[in-house]
Order: sequence, then C-alpha cells, then structure tokens
Amino acid sequence: MMIEKAASQLEALGNTTRLNIYRTLVRAGQGGLAVGQLQERLGIPASTLSHHLKRLVDTGLATQERQSTTLICRADYSSMHGLIGFLADECCADEGCPQANAEEAA
Repeated sequence: MMIEKAASQLEALGNTTRLNIYRTLVRAGQGGLAVGQLQERLGIPASTLSHHLKRLVDTGLATQERQSTTLICRADYSSMHGLIGFLADECCADEGCPQANAEEAA
C-alpha cells in the first residue's frame, strides 16, 4: 500500500462521524446497509450522511451499489485489511516485537 493512500484513509477515519459510519458498515457484513437504514441507525441528516459516505467511497474504504431504487453501502473489507496490514506489517521491525517475544518465551 502506498503511504499516500494510507494517509488519505486514516484522515477519512479521523472524523468521528465517518468513523461511526464506517464501523456501522463493518458490523453490517457483506450484505451492507441501505442508505436509509444507515441513516436510521445513526440518526444523522441525509445530506450529512451523503457527504461522509462520499469521502469513504473516494478513499476506497466503502462501496456503493444501486439496487433498483435503493443505494446499498458496504465496507470494503480488502481495503480495510490492507490498511490494518500497512499499520502492523513493520511493527517493531527495528527491534523485535515485545508481544511476539513474550509469546515465544511462554
């Protein structure tokens, strides 16, 4: 993953409303949620939700799919795992991970 993409995704998740939206989508699973369901669960105005969803989609953290008249939103799990991996891949690379060392000693 490129550092610029990771920075953009982390910046998007740095907003409490977007983080709440994203966590709700992650919890929803592969089926996702219709925009109306997402709005009901979070209790935020449609225009605010639309603005924040666009940012999540633009950064690759979420997808949207039109099904007839319904817009389904989903977390992009491969993108989420890529970001998590980017953050964890080099954990303690220069000195060894204390957690891994403790597990090996046990």
